[in-house]
Amino acid sequence: MRKSNKEKMSNYCEDCNCGSSKSSACGGAVYGLGFLGATVYYVSTASSFGAGVVGFLKALVWPAFLVYDLFKFLGM
Repeated sequence: MRKSNKEKMSNYCEDCNCGSSKSSACGGAVYGLGFLGATVYYVSTASSFGAGVVGFLKALVWPAFLVYDLFKFLGM
């Protein structure tokens, strides 16, 4: 008998552990700690309330700044 796509995907996820709570929890923790640190940094260096709000918004996308600066450092 032929397996449905749902059954194939279920078997695939069991084999590689993708989508399990353990593998995704680590990435969420790293992002959360990075968000907290970026928020503290950007808000503490803000000179006004508006700059603090912009700092909070920057903290939401801190991985993009990290990758951008890494590429700039590597000369890409």
